[in-house]
Amino acid sequence: MLLKDAKVLIGDDSILARKQLKDVLSTMGAVHFIEAVNGKEAVEKYIAEKPDIIFLDIIMPIKDGIHAVQEIIAEDPTALIIIVSSVGTQQQLKSAIEAGAKDFIQKPINADQIKAIVSTRFE
Repeated sequence: MLLKDAKVLIGDDSILARKQLKDVLSTMGAVHFIEAVNGKEAVEKYIAEKPDIIFLDIIMPIKDGIHAVQEIIAEDPTALIIIVSSVGTQQQLKSAIEAGAKDFIQKPINADQIKAIVSTRFE
């Protein structure tokens, strides 16, 4: 699948973090973005929109990223979820991977790291 054809869900309570991620992905060809400001909204938007790739922060209001990963994976075990977080402890990262997240990106985001992860999954 081409990234330009993919739906990208970005779940983060920081508008700046969402914008930075969108900017990097846009330079790679992504055009269809879905945004969520907390884990609960991310799960709801995943179910409604069925995005092709999901980027989630760990620390978010209402529902954290780990619980959102668990619920999304319960809905679709093949969901492609990437954790993007600055405050994750080793245990939180381990929990996110165990819950079904496929990768982790440390904030502040690095465009090369995003490109490396995304390019292995999209043309």
